[in-house]
Amino acid sequence: MIAVIDYNAGNIRSVLNALQRLGVEARLTADADEIRRADAVVFPGQGEAATAMAYLRETGLADVIRSLTQPVLGICLGQQLLCRHSEEGDTDCLGLIDACVTRFRPTLKEHKVPCMGWQDIQPVGDHPLMQGITPSDYVYFVHSYYVPVCAETIATANYITPYSAAIATRNFMATQFHPEKSGAVGERILKNFVRCF
Repeated sequence: MIAVIDYNAGNIRSVLNALQRLGVEARLTADADEIRRADAVVFPGQGEAATAMAYLRETGLADVIRSLTQPVLGICLGQQLLCRHSEEGDTDCLGLIDACVTRFRPTLKEHKVPCMGWQDIQPVGDHPLMQGITPSDYVYFVHSYYVPVCAETIATANYITPYSAAIATRNFMATQFHPEKSGAVGERILKNFVRCF
């Protein structure tokens, strides 16, 4: 069973639907014991970092997430919250990735924030989450903040500046883009995650 963490962040239903299309049992939950017992965990979200982290701390879910040893997939805000700090609300995050989430700073008139739409990604290395993904593959992004390229980067994208489209450390994996909204490419990435457990 995959536990999808319920922490009042948006975009939960589309994640559940995408997992169920793969034939995987997925359950939305905020119960610490159920999350710890799950075969794998998805940490999705759209929203604002400071509000999300305050909720995670108040409910004890921040410590639960840090303690997980099974495969974990963060999505969008879920990727950013795995990092040490976010410029959004000057927020200390979960600290699993030693990176500071940064706001896009437009350098040209045509640069719009948030970055919204389809972009190609470039896999870095051979992480199992990116198996079968090529530099010509496009995925769907909606975000105003990004994780800089760092030691944990397993895929990059480029909007205003190169940044981490996906990161991984130990059992934690994450994508800035939305695999559940990225058609066949996103489905392949979700299947890769399911194969991790």
